[in-house]
Amino acid sequence: MANREKLFAEFPQVSTEDWEAAIAVDLKGADYERKLVWRTNEGFNVRPYYRAENLAGIKGLGTQAGEFPYIRGVKADNNWLTLQTIEVSCPVEANLEAKKLLSSGVDSIGFCITNEEFSAENVEALLLGIDLAKTEVVFSGKHVACVAEKVLALLEKTGVSKDDAKLCFELDPIVSHLSKNGQWCDKCGGEKCFEKIASLVRLADGYKHVRFVNVAGNLFADSGSTIVEELAFSLSAAHEYLVRLMNAGLTIDQAAKSIRFTFAVTSTYFMEIAKFRAARMLWANIVSAYEPKCPCAQKMFAHARTSAWNQTVYDPYVNMLRGTTEAMSAAIAGVHSLEVLPFDHAYEAPTEFSNRIARNESLLLKHEAHFDQVVDPAGGSYYIENLTASIANEAWKLFLDLEDKGGYVEAFLSGVVVEKVKASAAAKDKAVATRRQSILGANQFPNFTETADAAIKACAVERESQEGNKLTPYRGAMAFEKMRLNVDRGEKTPKAFMLTCGSLAMARARAQFSCNFFACAGIRVVDNTFFKSVEDGVKAALDSKAEIIVICSSDDDYATLAPQINEMIAGKAIVVVAGAPACMEELQQKGIKNFISIKSNVLETLQSYLTQMGI
Repeated sequence: MANREKLFAEFPQVSTEDWEAAIAVDLKGADYERKLVWRTNEGFNVRPYYRAENLAGIKGLGTQAGEFPYIRGVKADNNWLTLQTIEVSCPVEANLEAKKLLSSGVDSIGFCITNEEFSAENVEALLLGIDLAKTEVVFSGKHVACVAEKVLALLEKTGVSKDDAKLCFELDPIVSHLSKNGQWCDKCGGEKCFEKIASLVRLADGYKHVRFVNVAGNLFADSGSTIVEELAFSLSAAHEYLVRLMNAGLTIDQAAKSIRFTFAVTSTYFMEIAKFRAARMLWANIVSAYEPKCPCAQKMFAHARTSAWNQTVYDPYVNMLRGTTEAMSAAIAGVHSLEVLPFDHAYEAPTEFSNRIARNESLLLKHEAHFDQVVDPAGGSYYIENLTASIANEAWKLFLDLEDKGGYVEAFLSGVVVEKVKASAAAKDKAVATRRQSILGANQFPNFTETADAAIKACAVERESQEGNKLTPYRGAMAFEKMRLNVDRGEKTPKAFMLTCGSLAMARARAQFSCNFFACAGIRVVDNTFFKSVEDGVKAALDSKAEIIVICSSDDDYATLAPQINEMIAGKAIVVVAGAPACMEELQQKGIKNFISIKSNVLETLQSYLTQMGI
């Protein structure tokens, strides 16, 4: 202890004032707020650093996992389930596939029913040999309510313990149906759906681990919402379920224990960790207001699904990296189960290889990184605790706003929900178009030599109409991919030639920037180290038959070199200047109209050039 005290004595504490003074010196007069404070899409600011004093006033810091309000987790361990989903057209084949997955490390099976009819015999064939006391099974797709009745009958027939059976049935008339389709699943405003759910809950009375409602929060995220909106809308929809199921005769304990949440996990790493922590706290407070008899009714049952919005069809192996970091967020945050989408999910039925990689991303985090051995490792972090509080505060404000409008359904029908999500999606689209938000392989650092694989169909990059009062999932990269697919499948392959001259250092830097810029549209780039003379550069450019010639040099050189090169090319190609030089206005007066820089709207600029080339 004496040695420890001596060590710390050598490092006296530094006050916040001292830190701020040092930062002010380093900024050299630059605006602190603009340079160092991050204004998030979620509506709050994030400071450049946090200290112990920033934890003052944050609630729940002294609690442990398994204690109300469950910020740190709903149980004392972090053993999440690895889920994979199988499309069921033939029950026998799906059963065989499920058994393969169970022998490969998966411990939660999703069955998505595609059949128009599904008999009791089909259910028995599907579940043959699957131990429902050890394996969680999740049913989605068509006629889930009817399937639920048959599965419960099978449980009674086979005598599976009510304490052990683990089942989830994804019934979600509010989000998956009303919000996605813009209309109810029945003509009675969903009343028959809620009555059916209530009857199933009563039918499953005594089963401790059977849930019938799945609030598909991932729909909001996949439609372009912010993290705060995804959380607030999901909580509001879940609260609507509580109210309507209690109106149908269920107790608060029965209603709350029947609800499962599915959230998307995006690549905003720390924000996603904080989102799950905030979600548990807010849901616990919502349910506790109804005074349930059992505290476990206040615990959120959260499933995480890696983001479909972030996936790309070009350079699809990058999706593995995205999926891994997203899975890490969910694992650290503490979720009940996790599904990593296969890297080819966006454009084809997943292959055996892509499915294996997807489940192994979850299994690696558990069995090699040992994330399951630590509960809420982010707890106590000044940064994560402040993010958690900020997300919770903003989500709660939005939740209360929806309640003031009559609850989720009334707010949705009035257009409020869709309006907010569309506004957030438009802001994201603009950020992607201008590369303020990077999607590797699409709007940033594309694979220069890649052309569209035969598996990539036009429908994979065609965005569904956003018209009407409904939520429409899409991927952030679709606009770039559609443009690139048109180029790849066109009659000619356009080229962009890098005419590097003047200052070597700036010429190379701008050539690299420009190659990356034009390759995003599938335009083949011809890079060059350096041309000693303008004449050599222009001759090589014209000999290449390139449709676009990009002048890459320094700002000082552009004033003289750019007009000279433009005159020599004489309209035989589109001339582009790489950068936004001070002499831009002067160059424009001399007939040079095209400039690209970090401030460009990359998508609109590339579309304009392709239009000029007749593509």
